[in-house]
This record gives sequence, C-alpha cells and structure tokens, in this order.
Amino acid sequence: MSNSAVKRPGVGVGVGVLVTDSAHPGCVLLGKRRSAVGRGTYQLPGGHLEFGETWEECAHREVLEEAGVCLVNIRYASVVNAIRLEEQYHYITIFMQGELDREQSGEPENLEPEKNEGWTWTRWDELPPEQQLFLPLAVLRQQGFQPFRNTQSQL
Repeated sequence: MSNSAVKRPGVGVGVGVLVTDSAHPGCVLLGKRRSAVGRGTYQLPGGHLEFGETWEECAHREVLEEAGVCLVNIRYASVVNAIRLEEQYHYITIFMQGELDREQSGEPENLEPEKNEGWTWTRWDELPPEQQLFLPLAVLRQQGFQPFRNTQSQL
C-alpha cells in the first residue's frame, strides 16, 4: 500500500435478533436508539459478533444483556449488507430469530438505558416507516422479509 492510499473504515459484523413471544402474536421486540449511530431510529436487540462466538450465542448474549430475557429456538432468519457511505457505516448484519423463554424470563427490561429508550412489543406489520428504522432493519424490511410467514400461513 502506498503512502498516498486512503485508509477506509472496516466492515462490521452485527447480529440483530427478532425476539418473538406467544403472548404477543405477530410482534417483535423493538427499541429506540440513543447511541450516536442511528440515534432516534427503531432497532431490534443485538450487537457485535464477538471473536469465536456462534451466531446463536451472540443472539442469546445480546438479548440477555440488553433486555434481561432468555431465548429458546434461536435460528437463522436472514442477512443484510447495510451501507451508508456518507456516515461511513457498513455492516453485515445477521438476523437471528428466537422465542422468549417464558419458563426462565419475565417481560423484557431496558438494561442499557444509555443506549436504548426502552423495549416494546410491536406488530411486524405495524413497524414505523423505513426512514425511522435503524439501517439494517430498514434493509431487512426493503427485502420483504416476513418473520411470521411460516406460522401465519398455516393458520
């Protein structure tokens, strides 16, 4: 690499978690960001994939750290390549889906108030408009992803 080469920011790897609960049919856990990146946009629980961690382990850890609840039936849902060059933001976000473990967990709590305004159960088909969603979640919606397709199509 020459001295005149521009150093570019790296690409991050994140895990977003679609948390569902039988007591809240058709809903996912949604919060509003307080962090500098994406401040004021709506997000799912999640965070950075740690070295040596599986996607399932990351999903379980992040939801426990952020909302104080455990998940069962954690599985792969989708992946997006979210890029916003003007903000030097580029993340590969792996979306996992899991169900609230009612035997080990109560209702989700906001354990990171400095990063999130609070958690609410929000119907997937009533999420805020895409421009109000954190970029990876907005890209997931643009792709037409449906977290409840398998269960609702059989009802």
